[in-house]
Amino acid sequence: MKSRFQQRLLALRTGASMPSKIIQFAILFSLLGGSTFSASVWGLEKAEATSPNIVFILADDMGYGDPGCYNSESKCETPYLNELASQGMKFTDAHTAGSVCVPSRFGLLTGKYPFLAKLDWRRQAVIPEDQLTVPQLLQQNGYQTAMVGKWHLGFEDGPDYDYSKPLLGGPVHRGFDSFFGMHASLDIPPYFYMEDDRATAAPTETVGDNNTEGWSPIQGAFWRGGPIAPDFQHDQVLDRFASEAESTLEKISGNDKPFFLFVTLPSPHTPWVPAEKFRGSGEAGLYSEFVAHVDNVVGRILNELERRGKSDETMVIFTSDNGPVWYDEDEERFQHFSAGPLRGMKGDSWEGGHRVPFIVRWPGKVAPGSECDHLIGFVDLIATVGDLLNVELPATAGPNSVSFLDSMTGEAATSPRETIVLHHSGTVVRKGPWKLINHLGSGGFSPPKKVKHEPGLPEGQLYNLSNDLGETKNLWEENPELVRELLMHLDTVKSP
Repeated sequence: MKSRFQQRLLALRTGASMPSKIIQFAILFSLLGGSTFSASVWGLEKAEATSPNIVFILADDMGYGDPGCYNSESKCETPYLNELASQGMKFTDAHTAGSVCVPSRFGLLTGKYPFLAKLDWRRQAVIPEDQLTVPQLLQQNGYQTAMVGKWHLGFEDGPDYDYSKPLLGGPVHRGFDSFFGMHASLDIPPYFYMEDDRATAAPTETVGDNNTEGWSPIQGAFWRGGPIAPDFQHDQVLDRFASEAESTLEKISGNDKPFFLFVTLPSPHTPWVPAEKFRGSGEAGLYSEFVAHVDNVVGRILNELERRGKSDETMVIFTSDNGPVWYDEDEERFQHFSAGPLRGMKGDSWEGGHRVPFIVRWPGKVAPGSECDHLIGFVDLIATVGDLLNVELPATAGPNSVSFLDSMTGEAATSPRETIVLHHSGTVVRKGPWKLINHLGSGGFSPPKKVKHEPGLPEGQLYNLSNDLGETKNLWEENPELVRELLMHLDTVKSP
């Protein structure tokens, strides 16, 4: 992949999109004996590497319709996210790499479609040692890298870990200088904290199953019973990570090296365990209370940046790893639509499973209060970072990644990519406004999950999202040529 500067250089050499007087000046410069030239000769801004600090905050299971800045009728209170959006850019067509946790995170850090990898996270580290990751790329270019929060990408020799030894294949072995967090979701045992590659305490005790009356079995304050460490309490984890993020910022902001802080919150994924001060927040019960707690943690991180005098030189990105777990009966009961205008929820091939809020604040580079409808994906982060640093990625790095840097800065008038393959099963493809799903049903959590093909039914689903964002009208049978084209694209991507 050519860096943005290399692409511009090629345009200069070929005269593409250049005014004739500039081309004539280039010829004159050559005739006068000039053997080299630079962007400054043309009176253009030179595309030098930029090294802003980067804080990437990844929520867990927050829906497209939860933040008020995406849904004016949201029953959740998100003042800090709303303010962040007012100070930066809100992407409206951003998609995760998968509709569940592990594949989403894999695609984000590697730039590779997760359905092309083996993601047996319970038994092994799912990111190969030789796969370049976003933090490794930043490390190689002078960044300090730190992670706080949920990993959920596996360790070697799982699941029966020897807690007296390092857990290999985790954050500090895949590009992060430091890590404080936990191995997986807050409802998946064993429950223990980690610092770098070691457990702070072994999970020597046991906690029972937990559920909340009035919600489905996988909502509310739900967690699975199992081993737990004596220093671990479910309702204290979110604030513990907020405090660790603050202290990490204090450490890494005190020298001249740029930093990358990756904060992966375990929430509002279950268990919904908001602190007492958030009780009564919003109008969607326990869920909106927990979303308010998440928003407060985002505020704490932003305030710490401000205290350290780093806000103006830091790119902040906020997003979610996939859609929410909200059923029709919940929407009816609270009149809160966690996925906003989108169909479906977490796990689904429908938009509610993988279209997520995506906010970027970068003072002086990203226009405040702006909005971008360009198609982007989690897999595009590593190419975007390479573009930001003005470095060319190795041939094996970010194989499915396309930079959206120009979309952030407003330099691109159109989307950086025309097509993208979505969902952790690789069953969804977008081309412009068109979306194809190569099966019937949600393919995830929403009923019907799978629909057996029968005579009289289309074989799959095709929607025009430009006028049918809710995926209500299946146009599969009306567009056979487009269906064939998109199915062929899916086959090509899966069998490169």
